[in-house]
Amino acid sequence: MQELVRTVRFTVSPDPENPFLKGPFQPNFREYTADTGSLKVEGEIPRDLHGIYIRNTHNQVHEAIGVYHPFDGDAMLHAVHFEDGKATYRNRFVETTGFLAEQAAGRSLWPGILAPQGFTRRGWGAMGAMKDNAGTDVHVHAGKVIAAMSQGSEPWRLDPVTLENLGPDAVWAEKVMPIGVTAHFKVDIFTGEMMFFNFSEQFPYMSYGVVGPENQLLHYVPIELPAPRWPHDLGVTQNYSILHDLPFYFDTGALAHGQRKLTFHRDQPARFGVIPRHGTNDQIRWFEGTPCYILHLSNCYEEGDEIIMDGCISVDPSMPPVGGNEDVYERILNHLDKHRTRTRLHRWRFNLRTGQTKEEFLDDEVTEFPFFANAVCGYAYRYSYGTLFKPGDWLFTGIKKYDLLNDTQTRYEYGPGRYGSEPHVALRPGATAEDDGYIITLVTDMIADRSECLILDAADIEAGPVARITLPERISVGTHACWVEGHRINGEAPATSMAPVPLSA
Repeated sequence: MQELVRTVRFTVSPDPENPFLKGPFQPNFREYTADTGSLKVEGEIPRDLHGIYIRNTHNQVHEAIGVYHPFDGDAMLHAVHFEDGKATYRNRFVETTGFLAEQAAGRSLWPGILAPQGFTRRGWGAMGAMKDNAGTDVHVHAGKVIAAMSQGSEPWRLDPVTLENLGPDAVWAEKVMPIGVTAHFKVDIFTGEMMFFNFSEQFPYMSYGVVGPENQLLHYVPIELPAPRWPHDLGVTQNYSILHDLPFYFDTGALAHGQRKLTFHRDQPARFGVIPRHGTNDQIRWFEGTPCYILHLSNCYEEGDEIIMDGCISVDPSMPPVGGNEDVYERILNHLDKHRTRTRLHRWRFNLRTGQTKEEFLDDEVTEFPFFANAVCGYAYRYSYGTLFKPGDWLFTGIKKYDLLNDTQTRYEYGPGRYGSEPHVALRPGATAEDDGYIITLVTDMIADRSECLILDAADIEAGPVARITLPERISVGTHACWVEGHRINGEAPATSMAPVPLSA
């Protein structure tokens, strides 16, 4: 079965000048439902693969106000549901308030990230000027998808199986507005709790919260920072969360005059706030580290007196061209090119007894968008996976697997003209190791003009895909994704039903 469900009304030019609106970034306007009875499958879909891979991405629907940035487009989710050796693919737009308003108007109503000062109506996010496009992150918690954007968003809910739009969360969303939630909320699948944060340009500049397994807001507290910041991720362990105060933020003098100019303060240390999971501002322990910017963390865990945080560090971030248009496409790419910012896997150790920080690089190769099995989120782990990048561009070219126990590495590269999404680990039911399962990702093939869902053996990624599923049409390259296990699709499993996957030797 293959059904074209809807073609969304769009006005974006069919022959755009902007490189982030064509080629691998060409937006999609059609929504499909299709199963493997109608889709081409090479290889065999494993029968013990049960769950849903969901990827978020930005798709610009209308001609932009000013210069389009690849983080401006409306969220479209692409989901592949696996069960009993079969799969069903769906893609749907996230119908945010901004998306629906612009559909009704037939044009863009909000400017993008490059010109927030040009807004003429109330907006969302940390600046209060953006359209809430919900296009950055996606996760499944308490039986529903949550989609959000990195600058602050209402928590948009969708059904994980059908991708039916359910609107903003009806239980706790209004309690965190107008700032909302930022991307990179984390779920501890053993407690069913989801940790999140947000940030704004008003004191105290950050908030931190915990949502329980029944989708109840258990904890929501203000976090005092010295001034407005621009964090992107947070870490979680079994008992703590780690908040970021990084020296890459809007110049405070310019901000006082309504100008948002991101500046990297090379002489200012990064600060990391370790807070008990249900703690308050006065319980935070702040640790200092190398001046840097961090987009995405790998895993975090506790070891004796230490909190260990692994993530991808850049000690030379490039400024995005907010507010300017000269050489704008080159400047956008300069900001996004991971080979330019030399983003590499790094480890921080925060000693709760001595207050000291120790750091080390775990690898010297450029990688980003790290991921790992859900079953080890917040717990000691062995395998961290990262994405490889095309030099001089913002395109994912493969997967790198780090064995942190044996200090070895393996990889799988997609091939010429093939660009991936953020992959995720799908463990087998009853898995006995962190790589006892599969790696799932979506790949866009610019040479063959198609997109595929790839399934790899997580224990042997070098062997290549065990199965490929061709999607109904070529889709735009995307960023963040998630995996929800089959037993969690309808809600968080009881804490007693599982135990953390052992750290196998």
